[in-house]
Parts: sequence; structure tokens; C-alpha cells
Amino acid sequence: LGWLKSGVRDFLRAPLIGLFFGACFVGMGWALLYVFRNAPAYVLGLSAGFLLVGPFLCVGLYQVSARIERGEQPRLIDSVTAWRRKLDTLGIFGVVLLILEMLWARASLVVFALTFQGRMPDFAGSLKSLLDPRNMDFIIAWMALGGVFATIIFSVSVVSIPMILDRRTDAITAGLTSIRLVLGQPAVLLMWAAIITVLVALAMLPGFAGLLVIGPVLGHATWHAYRAAVERSQRPQQPAA
Repeated sequence: LGWLKSGVRDFLRAPLIGLFFGACFVGMGWALLYVFRNAPAYVLGLSAGFLLVGPFLCVGLYQVSARIERGEQPRLIDSVTAWRRKLDTLGIFGVVLLILEMLWARASLVVFALTFQGRMPDFAGSLKSLLDPRNMDFIIAWMALGGVFATIIFSVSVVSIPMILDRRTDAITAGLTSIRLVLGQPAVLLMWAAIITVLVALAMLPGFAGLLVIGPVLGHATWHAYRAAVERSQRPQQPAA
């Protein structure tokens, strides 16, 4: 909750930058609906997961929080181009997350196809299927599948992207550090994952509109999660430029 409070504070310190990134999240949601309008399983799978790869998408927000932390004035152009300093490492990590995300979406499509004998319902029908007790086997299978992929993605990325931005480290070291953190503090990270899940689910309900604020707040909060979770003695002596 302290990380979330810090995220709200950073959002209020640079609201226009936060709203810019939030608008990008909302746009991504509508793009998913449009591109996969005939494949609702992809919409549900990617919608559930695209903010789990949020640590990669929120690099600019980490840069904003880092500048605020150092008492500097955040700038939009600086946040939008923050990824350029670690392009190679972030690129490797981004590809890994993209592959996991697409595997999740593909597996979700298979579950839908097996359940409905290839007759895919529309998006509204898919949501009704997830809420219909008569489809309990489908609901359990779909949620179990999502839980497996969500756990993998969350464990690998919960602090790795902020770490890559903040330190001179490689993608493997950052990913392993993130996994060790989850294994070492499972209760804390489980609570953090639950907070993210609930907030993102609520933000998506009104046509993804809630992501306008929830997205950037969680981005800023993730930076503070990284700063609090990684031991101070392991932090770099020189702050990121």
C-alpha cells in the first residue's frame, strides 16, 4: 500500500505525463478490441496480460519517478525516450515477455476452441461464458491457464525492468533477481500481485477508461516497489542519468 501511495504522489507531481501514458494504455485496449474483434479469446488473454508486461511498457514512468526521487523536473520527451539508454537489454527482455504473452493468448484460444467446438462466441458472449456457472470446467481451465502464465510473467518482471533502467545489468541477471525476490518474499509479492489484478480489472470495465489513471499510478508504484524491495546495499552508487 505504501508503494501505491507513492505511485499516486508521483502521478500528481507529473499529471500530464501520467495522463499521456494512461491514454496510450486506453488506446492499446481499444486497439485489441478492434484487431481481435473476431477472436475474443485473444482479447481476453491479451487484455488480462498486457499490463503484466506493463513493467516494460512503463519505462518512461520509471524515469519520471527516478527524476522526482532525485529532486529533478520530469520531462515528457525524456520519459518517452528513456528506453534508448538501455535499448539492447530492454529489447531482449521485451522479446521474452512478448513471446510469453503470445503463448498465453494462443493457449487461451485453444481452451475456447475446445470448449465451444470451434464456434467462437463474440466478445460479449465470451464474458458471459466466464460468468456462467454452467461453464465451470471452462472457467477453471481458463483461469488456471492464465494463472500459470501470469505467475511466470509476474515473477520474471516484477522488478527487472526498473532494475535494468536503474543499473548496469543484463536481462538474465535482472530476471533472476526478480524471481529470487518473489521466492524470498512470496506473501508480500502475492499481495502486490493481487492489488495490481484488482485495480487493472476494475480499470478495464468501463471500456478500458480507468487505465487512464490506474495505468500510470501502477507504473510509478512499480518503481517504488523496486526501490523498496532491492536491498539498499545493492543499489548503484551513481543514479541513472
